[in-house]
Amino acid sequence: MTRIVFLDRGTIGPAVSITRPKAKHEWVEFEQTDEHEVVQRCQSANVVITNKVPLRSDMLDRLPDLKMISVAATGYDVIDIAACREIEIAVSNVRGYAINTVPEHAFALIFALRRNIVGYRQDVIDGKWHDSGQFCFFTHEIRDLAGSRLGIIGEGIIGQAVASIGRALSMEVVFAAHKGVQGLGPLYTPFDEVIETSDVLSLHAPLFPSTRNMISTREFELMKKRPILVNTSRGGLVDEAALVTALERGQIAGAGFDVLTSEPPKVCNPLLSVLDRPNVIVTPHVAWASEETQQTLWDQCVGHVDNFLAGVPTNTLT
Repeated sequence: MTRIVFLDRGTIGPAVSITRPKAKHEWVEFEQTDEHEVVQRCQSANVVITNKVPLRSDMLDRLPDLKMISVAATGYDVIDIAACREIEIAVSNVRGYAINTVPEHAFALIFALRRNIVGYRQDVIDGKWHDSGQFCFFTHEIRDLAGSRLGIIGEGIIGQAVASIGRALSMEVVFAAHKGVQGLGPLYTPFDEVIETSDVLSLHAPLFPSTRNMISTREFELMKKRPILVNTSRGGLVDEAALVTALERGQIAGAGFDVLTSEPPKVCNPLLSVLDRPNVIVTPHVAWASEETQQTLWDQCVGHVDNFLAGVPTNTLT
């Protein structure tokens, strides 16, 4: 009988219906799994489902029965794809499931930062409205989105959905060419130009060695328009120490991040030192997590298991 192990059920919301594969199987489920527990828990497993629990080559070498990994996410950097390919373990990920929820969250951050919602809310709590003696007061800058330039880094389905919202708001939308790459055609604007001229920068790129820290000191120094920087994609795309320095120097107008390099953040994460700033918003990697979207993700994830067991694997990465 096929043995299926789900390593981190706790990463999927409690309201989601965790349907199981149609084929006859043994199901083993854990709320969360530490790295040192992976090999023991996956012994005799034929299929493993994971969201964020890593499966590295040294672990895979000790799991001779493993034939398929279904990743309950789009990002798959937690899986050693090269090792899986070498020992013929199929790996599938979910794709295109967050086309509504992530763009909506990105624009929630953009609106809040562009209009300084957090700062004004705190001012009201602190009694500044009462003390002003007027019907309104002006302690924080407020800017319209209409007519501003939205620079998008990442041209996939999420980036395209963000662009659609931006155009609906009368923003000028530009897609950045890949950093350091020229000649990608008229649909793309040179990376440095997007960095220099955007009023809002929204990141929607995967995390690869080539994209790690693609926004760092050099890029912040290029930001002539003091943009809002929003990252609802992957932690690690932005050098967080350089980000804090950019905030302190006024090189950017604000930062809205749903993802960090390490999650949950380590106590030494430099962003934790600026969370009290009104122009900094950090949410706990929930841009993807509308209930509708989580159900779609799970249905696709378990569907890949069904398809693999039926001999027709889908969304394969190996």
